[in-house]
Amino acid sequence: MKFGKKTAFAALVAASALVFAGCAGGGDVIEEGSGGDGGSGDGEMYIALVSKGFQHQFWQAVKQGAEEKAEELGVRITFEGPAAETEIAQQLEMLTSAIDKNPNAIAYAALDPEACVAPLEQAKSKDIPVVYFDAPCNGDVGLSLAATDSKVAGALAAEHMAELIGGEGEVAIVGHSQINSTGVERRDGFVEKMEADFPDIEIVDIQYGDGDHLKSADIAKTLIAAHPDLKGIYGTNEGSAIGVVNAVNELGLEKGKITIVGFDSGAAQINAIKDGTMAGAITQDPIGIGAQVVQAAYDAANGDSVDEFYDTGSYWYDSTNLEDENIAAVLYE
Repeated sequence: MKFGKKTAFAALVAASALVFAGCAGGGDVIEEGSGGDGGSGDGEMYIALVSKGFQHQFWQAVKQGAEEKAEELGVRITFEGPAAETEIAQQLEMLTSAIDKNPNAIAYAALDPEACVAPLEQAKSKDIPVVYFDAPCNGDVGLSLAATDSKVAGALAAEHMAELIGGEGEVAIVGHSQINSTGVERRDGFVEKMEADFPDIEIVDIQYGDGDHLKSADIAKTLIAAHPDLKGIYGTNEGSAIGVVNAVNELGLEKGKITIVGFDSGAAQINAIKDGTMAGAITQDPIGIGAQVVQAAYDAANGDSVDEFYDTGSYWYDSTNLEDENIAAVLYE
């Protein structure tokens, strides 16, 4: 199914500060919930969620939204993901295991949109409805996608980058994936916006750090060395952006010499914005994504109709609006 951007879902607003479980460490796989086969003996609905990972605060926020919605609906969920977003084989093992449990529905965020086609065909053969969050699988199994419109978000990042550097100069991109849809669309939205509206800005290079802050930092250092006139760098996810921040700090560059525009939130990016190392970033509504995908899975399991696409929104934040009520609600630390 090709998920069109036709239905907007109002972003959920968190009423209080987010409190999260600790990050996974040492390559551990995080799994929440009691596991076991499909619904419990008392007829309780069971929904299995398989995410892209658990090492970034974004996924902890998605998990929080999913758990809150599950409690509201009175359903049981499990939420798991690989230790890193490069571990496609591990994610597929989790997906296969989830299918074997015969849940009432499966919610899936694809790391590789092709590798997941065959397992999800198995889910279809078992009449298990499938919905997606953050990034879909190819094929025609999925009924719905709850996600940020990543091309719109990438274009928003480009607009702010262009304004910040005065509409001209050289910029580069440190991406997190050439495979999954979020990496591709956040990159393409940025590139297409620059080419269409800012002809005096040149994107001199695009490199990929797999969302790993160490690899992304090395890439950023190389880009800065290769392009002495570089005005800005765009990091397409949390790990990418923090890698760029770490690179400029390690190089001892004056704050603001390189305009850094990030993506996602988290304490490290917020602190970098507060101290002037990062200009600003695009945040999503991960709590809204988690809540919406559980609602869609619940509806699908009950045989109710679901919308093809739920756009949970994207927002620019910087030092001027960090305390704004609506922005604070979609920042995750």
